[in-house]
Amino acid sequence: MNEPRTAAAHGATPVRSSDLAIETRALVKRFGHRSAVDGIDLAVPRGSVFGFLGPNGSGKTTTIRLLLGLASADSGDIRVLGREMPLALASVLPDVGALVEGPGFYPFLSGTGNLMRLDAADRHASFSTRRQRVQDALERVGLSHAAGKKVRAYSLGMKQRLGLANAMLRPRELLVLDEPTNGLDPQGTREVRSLVRSLAAGGTTVFVSSHLLAEVEQMCTHVGVMSAGRLVAQGPLEELRSAGQAHVVVQTPDVELASRVLTRLGLVPGEAPGTGSPWGNAAVVGTGINGHEPEAIVAALVADGVRVRGFTVENASLEERFVSLTGEGFDVVG
Repeated sequence: MNEPRTAAAHGATPVRSSDLAIETRALVKRFGHRSAVDGIDLAVPRGSVFGFLGPNGSGKTTTIRLLLGLASADSGDIRVLGREMPLALASVLPDVGALVEGPGFYPFLSGTGNLMRLDAADRHASFSTRRQRVQDALERVGLSHAAGKKVRAYSLGMKQRLGLANAMLRPRELLVLDEPTNGLDPQGTREVRSLVRSLAAGGTTVFVSSHLLAEVEQMCTHVGVMSAGRLVAQGPLEELRSAGQAHVVVQTPDVELASRVLTRLGLVPGEAPGTGSPWGNAAVVGTGINGHEPEAIVAALVADGVRVRGFTVENASLEERFVSLTGEGFDVVG
């Protein structure tokens, strides 16, 4: 790959290659005649929390396996932390922590015992600080109370926490997490969210593959969306959301009249269920602002006699953008 290079897609702000923790160009992976990853150009800025979204079977986990050298690409280029993969695998992986496709541990060992053994297998890890680092990692994921318990007695959520602890046994430049909140209760999910934010604040790039849109919206700064093996959008979260159709919500008792005004302005009106008020107002939603200033929309409504008792402008949610980009839900397997 030649530098400098912009690695933006679908209206996202261009990013220099030197500012990227992960970069791919025309990356392809086939299984038989099916392309699981079909020519994607991925750009993950350093220091970001990057949410990697897509329906089941869209190619997310296959992409992660390619990035980490767990599978070989059929064609294309990969750079992780500025180095070409898989040629630089031995020098890159010590700076990368990963939790992919669920953690696997020795069931007859305790949480501490598993982490001690895994750390011992890392030739870059210091023996002198091993026990302290294991204790610190268990504390960060809230497992200090179960450190001595055998892993066979761990719940799915506890095993997931232990996998996170293993990924953080040493300081990492990049953390790759595949469904990190899988099996966690709401409290555990909030703790992981807070942990990811703190890691990013400390300079670690966090790459999160997830199907939980609400979590991604609260956790991530950047997003990439996969569909049928293709990267259909990527960029800062706010840019991705603002690229969707914004809509206005008008609280008024004059529903039919408001709908006619919105139609005249080129908006697509519709009544939002369950958004009435104690005074009997209904909410009329107009989609596609079409360059109108909010003040002009309100003025047009009032000029035609619409009693406006509430008015808001809302950008498309991440879920709306996801559906518009993929046409699918997360239960689709392709």
